[in-house]
Amino acid sequence: MRVHLGCDHAGLDLKAHLTDRLTELGYDVVDHGPFVYDALDDYPVFCIRAAEAVARERAEGLDSLGVVIGGSGNGEQMAANKVKGIRSALVWSDETAKLARDHNDSQVIAVGGRMHSLEDMTRFVEIFLAEGFSNDERHVRRIEQMATYESLGRRPALPESAVGLGPADDQD
Repeated sequence: MRVHLGCDHAGLDLKAHLTDRLTELGYDVVDHGPFVYDALDDYPVFCIRAAEAVARERAEGLDSLGVVIGGSGNGEQMAANKVKGIRSALVWSDETAKLARDHNDSQVIAVGGRMHSLEDMTRFVEIFLAEGFSNDERHVRRIEQMATYESLGRRPALPESAVGLGPADDQD
């Protein structure tokens, strides 16, 4: 499996560590930068490139996932989510790492380099990479609703139980 990494200055140490660790585990790691410390670098530059590579390779049928890293992981997740077809999840625990794949079929995760120990963040990434998607019907349905909105701008239909209950009942 190929793993694409991108970060900002706050994620540089974790990215270097993950490059070594994941290579040691047999992953094909692609580093999208940055490659030197610059306190003024902009995470979208690197995180969008990593997410684009994942989207492109998955569209070609290749086994590819991504990890984006920053101080909190929030901005990095947002940047990755701007790439069409990418679902990026902010991971802060073993459980969120597992569920990002199992329930959401996330292709990219974001972790906060200033939020956790190196050991914890490494474990989160390893859990994410090892987990598969459950293919549970309810998760497939929800992902399809998001994909339809992303590609066509068509919101999911309201369930009958919500029709007529307030502002959400804005039939087109």
